Amino acid sequence: MSMIVQANPGAGYRALKAEIDDAVARALSSGWYILGNELRAFEAEFAAWLGVPAVIGCGNGTDAIALALRGLGIGAGSTVVTVSHTAVATVAAIEMIGATPLLIDIDPVHYTMDPDALRRVLEEPPPGVPPIRAVLPVHLYGQPADLDRIVPLCRQHKVALIEDCAQAHGARLHGQRVGTFGDAATFSFYPTKNLGALGDGGAVAVSDPDLATRIAALRQYGWHKHYISDEVGVNSRLDEVQAAILRVKLPYLDRQNARRATIAAAYTEALASTPLAAPAQRDGASHVFHLYVTRSRERDRFQAVLKAAGIGTGIHYPMPVHLQPAYAGRVALGPAGCAETEAAAREVLSLPLYPELTDAEVETVCAALKTLLRDN
Repeated sequence: MSMIVQANPGAGYRALKAEIDDAVARALSSGWYILGNELRAFEAEFAAWLGVPAVIGCGNGTDAIALALRGLGIGAGSTVVTVSHTAVATVAAIEMIGATPLLIDIDPVHYTMDPDALRRVLEEPPPGVPPIRAVLPVHLYGQPADLDRIVPLCRQHKVALIEDCAQAHGARLHGQRVGTFGDAATFSFYPTKNLGALGDGGAVAVSDPDLATRIAALRQYGWHKHYISDEVGVNSRLDEVQAAILRVKLPYLDRQNARRATIAAAYTEALASTPLAAPAQRDGASHVFHLYVTRSRERDRFQAVLKAAGIGTGIHYPMPVHLQPAYAGRVALGPAGCAETEAAAREVLSLPLYPELTDAEVETVCAALKTLLRDN
C-alpha cells in the first residue's frame, strides 16, 4: 500500500481544478491584484456564511490574531491569556504586538483551554505580569473550546475574547458557528486548513463596524485615506488570487466538513477494540475534524507500527510552546502549570484525514487500526 499522507492540499486543488483555474484566470486578467473585487466579494461571502457583519482579509492567520489584538487596543503593557497546546503562531502573534502571553493548561479530554485554569488567573493574576486584557482560546483540531464557561468569565472580568478559529472553520457550539461568540475571531487559510487557499491567507471576523474599519486600516499601514497613516499599521493583505480561490472553495466547505465527519466516524468505530483512544466530542458541539487526534501512552510504538503498514501519521503538537527553546524559561505560565499539556504532547497521534480520501483509502486505514493495533 502506498503511503497515505497526513495532509494533501494537492488533492483539494485537483478536486476543484477547473473552477479554481477559471477563478485564478479571472483574477489575473482583471489587472487588479491587491484589495480589489475578489477580496471584497470573498469578505462579504465569508461574513454571510459565518454569520457576522464584517470580515477583513489579511496575509495569514498569525497576522489575523495580531490585527485583532491591535484593533482592540491591546499591545505593550497588556497580558493575553492563551494555551501552550497550540500551533506556536498563537503565541507568536501575541508577542508580535508587544503584549505578554500567559499560558494556561488544557482540559485533558478535549485539549482546549481549561476554564478552571482561566478562572484562577482572572481572579488572581500571577505576580509580575501586566494587566490581563484579553483571552484567546483555540478551537483546536476542529473542536470548539468550552465557550459556555469561557464567555461568562470574560464578561465578568471585562476582558476581550478573541477566538482562534484557524482549525475550526464551520465548527458549531449549540448550533452557532465558532467565530461569532467573542469580540473578534481569527482564521487561517493555510493550504491544509478546512478552508485553505493555495498560499498564505487569513481573516478577522468582527461584529463592531468601527472595529472592522480600524482593522482594515491597520492591515494597510494605518491608512483611512490613501497614503496617509493615521496610526502605525502593517502590510498584511489577502491578495486577489487567493481570495478568488477561496471564493471557489467556500461553497464546498460544509459538505467537505461532513465528509471529514464521516471519515472520523469510521476511524472511531475501528478504534473501538484497540488501545488507541479516539477523540472525545464536546456535548453540544459539532467537531469539523481538521485533525483526527488519537491518544496513547504507547504513541511512539503505535506510530511505528502504522508507518510500517504504510499509514502516515502526525503529532500535533510534539512540544508545548512553553518548552520550546524560544520560549522556555521566559514565557509566563498560570500558577497550576501545564501538566495536562505536557502529557498530551507525549501521547497524541493524528491519523490521516482530509475530504478527498477515498472510501478504499479510509477502509485501508481502518483495517490497519483493527488488525495491527489489536495484535501489537
